[in-house]
Amino acid sequence: MKVALTIIMCSLLKVECLPPYTFATTYDDYYDCLGAGYQKSLEKTQEIGRIIINKELVYFRFSCTQVPGTDA
Repeated sequence: MKVALTIIMCSLLKVECLPPYTFATTYDDYYDCLGAGYQKSLEKTQEIGRIIINKELVYFRFSCTQVPGTDA
């Protein structure tokens, strides 16, 4: 089974989210995908920076979904 990671960046201040972004890289299982989701969310948080995160009340949501046709 292959699992795809999709991340969505949202703003509590604006009460909206950007369109979801699904990474081209797939993972062998949900465990690896979850780890990547937390890691990529942290990297993006650090990239955006404290000032914008606090000003716009930015947060991230992510999901891991099985890629169709990749049953093991």
